[in-house]
Amino acid sequence: MDSSVENMRVVKRSKEEKKLLRKQIKASHTLLKHEGISTVSQPTKSLVVANGGLGNGVSREQLCAELKEMGELETLVMPPHKPYAFVTYRSEESAQKAHALLNGQQLQCGENSVTLYLSFVNSVASETEVCMSLPEGLVVVEDFVSPEEEALLLNAVDWSSTNDDVTGEAQKALKHRRVKHYGYEFRYDINNVDKDKPLSAGLPEECIPILARCVTGGHIDIMPDQLTVNQYQSGQGIPPHVDTHSAFEDTILSLSLGAKTVMEFRHPDGGVVAVVLPGRSLLVMKGESRYLWSHGITPRKFDMVPACDPQSPAPVTSDVCNQGNLTLSKRGTRTSFTFRKIRHTPCHCVFPSACDSQGAPSAPAPSPPSLPRCQADAARLEEVYVHRVYDVIAPHFSSTRHSPWPRVCHFLNSLAPGSVLADVGCGNGKYLGVNPEVVTVGCDRSSALVQICAERGHQAFVSDALNVPLQTATCDACISIAVIHHFSTQERRLAAVRELVRLLKPGGRVLIYVWALEQEYNQQRSKYLKENDKGHSGNHSPTDNISEGIKTPDGELSIHTNRHSKDCSKANTGNHGPRDNTTDDSQVPHEKLSVHTNRTAFNSQDLLVPWHLKGGKGRGEKGGRGEGGAGNNGKKGKRKEGSKITSDNFCSDGQVSASSSPNPEPKTNPGLDSNQATSPSQDSISAPCSSLSSSLDTNQTSLSSPDSTCKPGPGIGATQASSPILDSQPEPSPAAGSSPMAVFHRYYHVFQQGELEQLCDQVAGVKVQTSYHDQGNWCVILVKD
Repeated sequence: MDSSVENMRVVKRSKEEKKLLRKQIKASHTLLKHEGISTVSQPTKSLVVANGGLGNGVSREQLCAELKEMGELETLVMPPHKPYAFVTYRSEESAQKAHALLNGQQLQCGENSVTLYLSFVNSVASETEVCMSLPEGLVVVEDFVSPEEEALLLNAVDWSSTNDDVTGEAQKALKHRRVKHYGYEFRYDINNVDKDKPLSAGLPEECIPILARCVTGGHIDIMPDQLTVNQYQSGQGIPPHVDTHSAFEDTILSLSLGAKTVMEFRHPDGGVVAVVLPGRSLLVMKGESRYLWSHGITPRKFDMVPACDPQSPAPVTSDVCNQGNLTLSKRGTRTSFTFRKIRHTPCHCVFPSACDSQGAPSAPAPSPPSLPRCQADAARLEEVYVHRVYDVIAPHFSSTRHSPWPRVCHFLNSLAPGSVLADVGCGNGKYLGVNPEVVTVGCDRSSALVQICAERGHQAFVSDALNVPLQTATCDACISIAVIHHFSTQERRLAAVRELVRLLKPGGRVLIYVWALEQEYNQQRSKYLKENDKGHSGNHSPTDNISEGIKTPDGELSIHTNRHSKDCSKANTGNHGPRDNTTDDSQVPHEKLSVHTNRTAFNSQDLLVPWHLKGGKGRGEKGGRGEGGAGNNGKKGKRKEGSKITSDNFCSDGQVSASSSPNPEPKTNPGLDSNQATSPSQDSISAPCSSLSSSLDTNQTSLSSPDSTCKPGPGIGATQASSPILDSQPEPSPAAGSSPMAVFHRYYHVFQQGELEQLCDQVAGVKVQTSYHDQGNWCVILVKD
C-alpha cells in the first residue's frame, strides 16, 4: 500500500480542527438556508467569506488586506448590509491557501472581532451598479471651500456664549446635537420664522465671501439672510423632513464641514436616494429636491460609501444603495452650515400637495399601516413598528424597566443551581441577574438594548427570536417576557414558541408572558388601567405609553396592502382570536391598525401603542412599570440585516417610525430629533456566552432597502419621522410649561383569554404546566417532554 495513503489514514484532527470544521459546515448550511448560497467541497478560485461582510462592520480595505496576503485577487464582492463577502483569486492555489489559513481566523473590527469562515463556491455574481439619478435640482459640489476656509468658518461659531442676544433665543443646548441660529430663529411653536423679529446679529462675516461665491457661481440668485449651524457627533442624525415652504425661498445651501456623512433623500412615492456628502462640500437644493423630497441623516456610527479606487473613482453623489464597490466609513464630528433666504410672500411652487402656503399641512397626515396579508408584510411591519422603534427609544425605555416582576422572579429562583437559562427578548437584561446561581444568556433584536445589557455586565447578543443561534436542547429553562405579542401573524407567534421549545432540554421549562386583551380580570383592574385613575400619563405601562389622538408613524413607512401579492402566504391577523387559515385572503378586508389610547381598555387585538420620548427620559419614570404587554421588554428579539453569521453578533441598528406631536391634536411638531436615543456603534455590542453559541445563523430580517440600517456601521437606513425638520433646524422650542416629545408607535397583538394556551397546544413535544393572568398579562409555563 502506498505509504502516503497510510499516512493519510492515521492523521487525526485535533479537537480545535474538528470544532472549526463543524462551524464551517454550519456556516455553509446557514448561507444555503437563508441566502441561497451553495458551497462546494472541491477547490475553486472563488470563496464565500462568512462574517466578512459590510453587515458585520468589516470594511473592504480591512478584508482586502487579509485576503491579499494569500495571493492576487481578481474580484472582491461585498453585498450591502450582508454578513458575508465573495472573493475570487487569480489562481486556485491562492484560494486554497486562503481556505486553509484564514478559516477560523479572527478579524478585529474596532473593539470587537469577527471569526471568518471560508467555503468554496463555483461562481460569484458580479456587483452591478444601478444608480438612481439624483433628485431634480440637487447638486453636490465637492471641495467648495478650502481647508483654510473650513477652519475659519468653524472658528466663527462660538458655542460657549450663552448670554448675548444671538444665543439667548437662537441657541439650543441640545443633548444630542448642538445648534445655533444667525439672522432669524426658526420657531417650532409656529413651524415658521418670526419674520418681524430678526436676531440682533446677522450672519458671521466669515460667511460672506463664501456666499458671494455661491451667487456668482449661479448656485443661488440672492444672498441668504438666515443661517443655522448644526454640529453632529458620531452616531447622531436627524429624521427625514422638508423645509417649510412658507418660511424660506426656493434655494437652500448647506456646507458640510469636518467629517463626511450620508444623507438620504426620499420621494413621496417611496423612492430613496442616498447621497454621500464629503467634508468641505456644498449641497444645493432647489426646485423639486427642495420642495418635494424629504432629506435626513440616519443616526449611526458607520456609513456605507463607495470605496476609493484610483483607477475608477466612484462619484460620491450617486445612489449609494445600489452601488457596488462599497466600504464602511466611520463617522466623525460634522458641522453643517445651512443658508436660506427668508420668504416674505406666500409660496407658489408647483408642488401644492406639499406646500403649506397652498393649503397643505406642514406635514402630510400619515396613514396607519394595514394588517399584514403575507409574511413579507409581517416582517416589514415588525421592522418598522417594532425593531426600529426600540433601537431609538432604548435608553429611555430601559430607564423605565428596573423592577423585576415577582412571579417571573419566582420562576427564575426555582431553577436548580447551575441551570442554563436563555432570556429570549431580554431587553435591558433586567432578569439576567435575578438568580446568580444559574448560567444566563440573553438575546434581543435591539442592538441598543443589548448594549445596555453589556454595560451592566450581562452576557447578551443580538438575535432574531425566530432563529436563536444556540444549539438545540442546550437550556434548562427559557423565558420570553413581553416578546411574542410583537409578532404580527399567528404563524410567526407559533414559530416563536417552537423556537423556545427547541432550545429546551427534555424536562426543561419555559415561561411566556404576553399582553392581555382583558386588562380587567376577576373584577380586578390591571395596574395599567389603575395608573389612568391616578392621572399618570407616563411611559411605564404594559404598552408603556399614553396617547391622546397621536398620529400614526409616517405614512411612508406604513404597510399598505391594497393589492394582494401572489407570493403572499395567508397571515393570521384577526382582531378576535386566530383566523381560520382556510380563509380566502382575497376576501379579507384591508384593515388598518388603530392607534391605542394608553391606559384605556383595548378595542381590538392588533394595534399601535405610542411611546412618548421626552427629552432624554420622559414622564412618569417612577412607580410601577406596568408589565403588561411589555413585561420588562416590550420588544422582540429579532436579528437585523447586519447580524453576524456566528452568534457573537453585533448588528444593525434600525431606526424609527416617529410621529412628533405631543399634543392631543394631530399637529406636527417640526423640530423633533429622533436621535434623542442614538444607536450604539458596531463595536459596542457584547458577545454571548461562548459555550452556548456554536450554532451559526444568518437569518436576519432581509430589508435591503435603505430603510434598514446596520449596527456595525453600514446600512443606508433612514430614520423615519413625520416631523418636517431640516438638517439645519434645532429641537423644538417647548411651549410654556411643557417639553417636546417625540412619539413612536409600536405594534402589538394583545392575547385574549385562552389564546396563548391554544397557541402552545399546537407545538409538539411540550405541554402546558400552568397558566395564569398576572397584572394585565396572560402567562404560561411549558414543560418539554
